[in-house]
Amino acid sequence: MVVRAGDGRKPATPNRGRSTRANPEDDAPGLQARKTAARLLAAVIDKKTPLDGLTDNEHGHPQYLALEARDRALVRAILATALRYRNTIAALIGSRLDRPLPANATALAHVLHVAAAQILFLDIPDSAAVNLAVLHAKDDPRTARFSGLVNGVLREVARRKDRSLPAALATNRDAPAWFAERLEAAYGAEAASAILAMHRIEAPTDFTVRSDPQEWAEKLGGIVLPTGGVRVTSLDGAVADMPGYAEGAWWVQDAAASLPARMLGDVRGLRVADLCAAPGGKTAQLAGAGASVTAVDVSASRLRRLRQNMERLGLDVDIVEADLMTWEPSSLFDAVLLDAPCSSTGTVRRHPDVVWTKSPQDIEKLAGVQARLLSRAALLVRPGGRLVFSNCSLDPAEGEAVIAAFLAESAGYERDPLKPDDVPGAEDFINERGELRTTPAGFSLDDPRISGLDGFFAARLRRIS
Repeated sequence: MVVRAGDGRKPATPNRGRSTRANPEDDAPGLQARKTAARLLAAVIDKKTPLDGLTDNEHGHPQYLALEARDRALVRAILATALRYRNTIAALIGSRLDRPLPANATALAHVLHVAAAQILFLDIPDSAAVNLAVLHAKDDPRTARFSGLVNGVLREVARRKDRSLPAALATNRDAPAWFAERLEAAYGAEAASAILAMHRIEAPTDFTVRSDPQEWAEKLGGIVLPTGGVRVTSLDGAVADMPGYAEGAWWVQDAAASLPARMLGDVRGLRVADLCAAPGGKTAQLAGAGASVTAVDVSASRLRRLRQNMERLGLDVDIVEADLMTWEPSSLFDAVLLDAPCSSTGTVRRHPDVVWTKSPQDIEKLAGVQARLLSRAALLVRPGGRLVFSNCSLDPAEGEAVIAAFLAESAGYERDPLKPDDVPGAEDFINERGELRTTPAGFSLDDPRISGLDGFFAARLRRIS
């Protein structure tokens, strides 16, 4: 069955005796969660709004904050799924239409995507997903006349999913074309496909532990990674309720994010600046390793979180709110770590909205910001000291190209190539120039759900004059 895109049905005339309230269907269990999911999906896709801000439990979207905790969790699951499989879902919806939806029918598309995500990937009865989507469509003037189309399309998607979903997953790449093309240009077709495949799988949670990884792996129900951290595939409750949190025995930090701080080597007794430091995972590593750390960030709100983290961990750190481009410390540092702001395309497994809110123009703009920050950070290192530049982008324009341009223009610095024993467990991620490059396709373990790590780039330099 193919549903015609123009076959919208008029809303039914209310029966006599029915409630006179404007939207009596609003009481349908779960409807408000689906409406919120569609509203937030529109904000991500149409307005390029980051999902983290929309679903923040203190400052998020008002419609999201009005929900109970259980419905908030459902909204997050629907959105993550709808974004993670966006092109596959679009293909399956499109296959049930005789012609594409009109370009301006974005509200209708979001209703369909929210419902199809539940039908295809979430443990929700198909009938519930379809019926709530129909109610949702009827309740919105922009989509009311298409409620019949919504019903027909979604019932067909549900009826055929066992056969059509595997084929759609095999033939669609769930990323914008520009992103997939840049991955292929940087890594080759095979590696790019492996990265995109990992982006479909929810990321595990990694912990950096203060001591005894094996003990904490047992307590947290995880495994010890080759890099010495602990990985847990699914969290049972809130992080703050887990054993060891209150005592500051560990902090959440992806395995890849833990590597740049280790690239500075033995920092005991050294003065180290952690620039763009919040929320403080690398700061904690450096302070825990015995460095005298100055943590610098321009954001007061992010520094509040860093300060809270340091207090929980019992670490003494000098915290500075400042713009790096104008900050003037009293003296130079033995080492500097600059984890620069970037497109965050290395974190798509955790933040599937990233590729739908960014563009090639954003990458080029951010690369320029990184180049300026790197040039400024280089002035803060004493002669003979080390500088590590890193970020969580997969794009060489924000990594390898930034370092190459800096070295071409900066006679006072040279590469300080990584050696395998500088990053035990991550030796395979050192490239031919001695830089670090991780991708989500790295750490291929027994199960895809416990494999992979964030995409990261990091290079180590030494000031020679």
